[in-house]
Amino acid sequence: MNEQVSVLIVDDSALFRQLLHKILNGDPSIEVIATAADPYIAANKLTKQVPDVIILDYYMPRMNGLTFLRKIMSQHPIPVVFLADIDSEGSEIAYKALEYGAVDVLSKEIFVTSGSTEEAASRIREVVKRAAHTQLKKRFFADMAVVPPKLSADAVLQATRTNSQLTSAKIVAVGASTGGTEAIKVFLEALPPDAPGVVIVQHMPENFTKAFADRLNDLCQIRVKEAEDGDLIEAGVALIAPGNQHMMVKRRGTKYYVELNSGPLVNRHRPSVDVLFRSAAIYAGKNCIGILMTGMGDDGAKGLLEIREAGGRTIAQDERSCVVFGMPKEAIQLNAAESVLPLGGIAQYVMDELLA
Repeated sequence: MNEQVSVLIVDDSALFRQLLHKILNGDPSIEVIATAADPYIAANKLTKQVPDVIILDYYMPRMNGLTFLRKIMSQHPIPVVFLADIDSEGSEIAYKALEYGAVDVLSKEIFVTSGSTEEAASRIREVVKRAAHTQLKKRFFADMAVVPPKLSADAVLQATRTNSQLTSAKIVAVGASTGGTEAIKVFLEALPPDAPGVVIVQHMPENFTKAFADRLNDLCQIRVKEAEDGDLIEAGVALIAPGNQHMMVKRRGTKYYVELNSGPLVNRHRPSVDVLFRSAAIYAGKNCIGILMTGMGDDGAKGLLEIREAGGRTIAQDERSCVVFGMPKEAIQLNAAESVLPLGGIAQYVMDELLA
């Protein structure tokens, strides 16, 4: 059985194609089987060999990446990792790519925003491997590439306890990864204007989270914004962690607020769901409702358990409604999830708990 993830790179920049080719082929569990300078060349190569994953740029001659992505998803769905810039236009393009079915989005500026070239390369390889899993293939990869150590939330915030009796105000902490943009949209759209304050970690690249938040703000009854350091967690407001920054719940007197930092990657993510959940367990405790949604890996599972152990209510999205039943499954296996619910029922459960 061939355990390698086969990849097709579609980008009009010969330099970037060469760079990605070198990075991906540096991992024995990944093989770049072809490259293409535009979607027409790519389409011709797809007739000869279908890859496990396509890496697709937006700005290309003859046809842009979004148009090609839509054709792929309507004719022969293949996991796509989309490339976009981190400016305002690129953020909007990235959000559309996720809407059209891209598994993940990467910024070409990843080599600038990452702490090191190897960290950027490891992130790219990790995203490609994760994308391959969404094709419902049973694959096992040899962990031979150099990757950053998989740190726990201890690297950012030490576990401790505080007095949550100072306030009875409730907050909702949400974590998601692959498939999470749509899951979060469904959840937030169902919340009434007076819903408790919501804090969210969605694994997304830097700057793309603002476009995601702005789009949700136009669709939801509550206000949705990309979090800024010191923002209050208030009723009727949802705060989304900025890409490349951890977000933590803190409390000043009876008021909850968020603190952002650029600490080490946790579970190879920044922001990390485990960091958010641990902080919610410490500073909100029984006043917190933790929700772990669709996503690959195990980020958030241990944090959800900490919320439950602190007296908070905990929910995992069920397998049937998940795009990838990875993170929720890990939480369920840890007995971290008090309830396992379909996506469409989570918002109502949250509101019912507040009235109980």
